[in-house]
Amino acid sequence: MPTELTEYDPSMGRKFIFVTGGVMSGLGKGITAASTGRLLANAGFDVTAVKIDPYLNVDAGTMNPYQHGEVYVLKDGGEVDLDLGNYERFLDIDMTFDHNITTGKTYQHVIEKERAGDYLGKTVQIIPHITDDIKRRIREAAEGSDVCIIEVGGTVGDIEGMPYLEALRQFAHEEDDGDILFTHVTLVPYSQNGEQKTKPTQHSVKELRSIGLQPDILVGRADDELEPHTKEKIALFCDVPTDAVFSNPDVPDVYQVPLVVEDEGLDQYVMERLDLAEEALPESARENEWRELVTQETTGEVDIALVGKYDLEDAYLSVHEALKHAGLDQGVDVNVLWVDAEEMTDDHRDRLERADGLVVPGGFGARGTDGKIEAVRYAREHDVPFLGLCLGFQMAVIEFARNVCGLDRADSTEFEAETPHPVIAILPEQYEVEDMGGTMRLGAHETQIQEGTLAADLYGSDSCTERHRHRYEVNPEYIDELESAGITFSGRAGNRMEILELDDHPYFVGTQFHPEFRSRPGRASPPFVGLLDAVLGGDD
Repeated sequence: MPTELTEYDPSMGRKFIFVTGGVMSGLGKGITAASTGRLLANAGFDVTAVKIDPYLNVDAGTMNPYQHGEVYVLKDGGEVDLDLGNYERFLDIDMTFDHNITTGKTYQHVIEKERAGDYLGKTVQIIPHITDDIKRRIREAAEGSDVCIIEVGGTVGDIEGMPYLEALRQFAHEEDDGDILFTHVTLVPYSQNGEQKTKPTQHSVKELRSIGLQPDILVGRADDELEPHTKEKIALFCDVPTDAVFSNPDVPDVYQVPLVVEDEGLDQYVMERLDLAEEALPESARENEWRELVTQETTGEVDIALVGKYDLEDAYLSVHEALKHAGLDQGVDVNVLWVDAEEMTDDHRDRLERADGLVVPGGFGARGTDGKIEAVRYAREHDVPFLGLCLGFQMAVIEFARNVCGLDRADSTEFEAETPHPVIAILPEQYEVEDMGGTMRLGAHETQIQEGTLAADLYGSDSCTERHRHRYEVNPEYIDELESAGITFSGRAGNRMEILELDDHPYFVGTQFHPEFRSRPGRASPPFVGLLDAVLGGDD
């Protein structure tokens, strides 16, 4: 029953897998967790996930991509860590903001309750109020699923992560042994003489155990598979069975990780420990589409230029993945050529000339916009298949207004408040907005698609629902002039322009929304499939 003070109900939920990491960040806890979930889903279970981010930000919306990679947007408008994008892609599910727990969100809720007098004069403390709120959020996100996988961001020993690990310790006390599992991911480096070293793993597990948590499964991240004697040594010093130590070696593509850990037997071990083995589908009846998809033979490769201002793949992770999904759909490998928008007139121009297609992704701020506009112009004038996403869509409008409509100094008021031709302007509902976090047009919105257009062919429908993240839009005062000069706004949401295309071009498409956020392996995003189809010659 919920407690009077914290609204925490320890009876909610079914099976829980907690994934922690040690030694260093960026080891691949999220991919390990997502791969485990993919295999359990293949076995017939309803799997969901929770990502815990110990930072004080309420959400990831105001973070610099250099620190945390892209900001991933959920259907309900939640701005979250990119790991939730991996969960959606691997599990093929739509998550909500409730599946992301941050310190900022938790403390804000508890403090608001304290200010409202909900704690009846009690002293509000980390234990039980913060830890109970953490547990409540996990259980509520897990409700209705067979298995919930919870990834704890950061590494064991981080001071900001301590309340979460304490909440997990309490969680373990409240659950039967067969309902909870702790997986710990650590680094297994090589020494200079080529020996796999277990000491970092031993120290990481020691740190975890000092908090009161004993891992049930250890996953060693290494260049290669763990050698048998390495597994035995880890098992001996970390107090787990040898068959509970698994390898997660480097692979050419993250979508192959489920295959590697499946071959290691991770899924079967997890199901046995959670008393799910008898409920699982027989191996012959399990979903095999993932393995077939990621191991299929390709018939060629294409080069796609990605024109952005962050020289970091994680800053455009969903775009990279959507291109990869389109490649799987078309049976080709996609090579992404990074083009620095700020240096495009120098050594990066040749990458545009080498590329078979061009993508200008989303972003904020004036830095790099001149280069992006020049990239759009190059694609338009040289008949290079082009896809513009959010800001890329707006860059296409600005380039067209300047160079086709003759609107000198046409611009967005985001970059030039005094532009004589504000073809891109702030959303009306943003006029009085002062807070930066969570105030944009966010989440899933429906777009009506004009019949007989390329967009209608791409989506095979007269509407689509895609996710948004923007403050600015096409200024309605310029729509007639733009369209009379040759742009077709083939997708609209009321008086908001959502999709543009050019008829006299092999493929020139822009979307105000972010279609990359709904792209999945085996269910690639239509605008990305259209881009590769045009690169490969379409029906010609």
